[in-house]
Amino acid sequence: ERNRIESRKAEVFENIKISDPEKWNRVTTMVKVDRKREIFNTKTKQWQNTDETSYYISTISLRAAEFCDAIRNHWGIENTNHYVRDVSMDEDKSRIRINPNVFAELRSFALNILRANQVKNVSSERYDNCLNFEKVLNYRGIRKN
Repeated sequence: ERNRIESRKAEVFENIKISDPEKWNRVTTMVKVDRKREIFNTKTKQWQNTDETSYYISTISLRAAEFCDAIRNHWGIENTNHYVRDVSMDEDKSRIRINPNVFAELRSFALNILRANQVKNVSSERYDNCLNFEKVLNYRGIRKN
């Protein structure tokens, strides 16, 4: 997918010793994931190889394949959510320093309303809503109909 070939190998280590057991008393498992990727550079027409190792800790025990699936699914959610928040809402450029969590919650609320109304292009929809606030009030879930 997307000009790349990827392979993953996970190793699960159980009953691990933690340096601060009081703080991390529920952690029972460590997972090591090795990723090998071949990425095709469309400009140079060359394949580039990358190797990466990541470590995770967990409070549950799963098989290696289940951890791989869980990690991959988590990143899918993470990428979808944060990409939209950053690209469509410029969240990373925000200069709000006082109570930034309030504005993060408002962005989440706005995104949830747009998603509930099957909006495909968040940036375009935000622009249209700035031009016509009545449109915002007509979303399903805003007013009692």
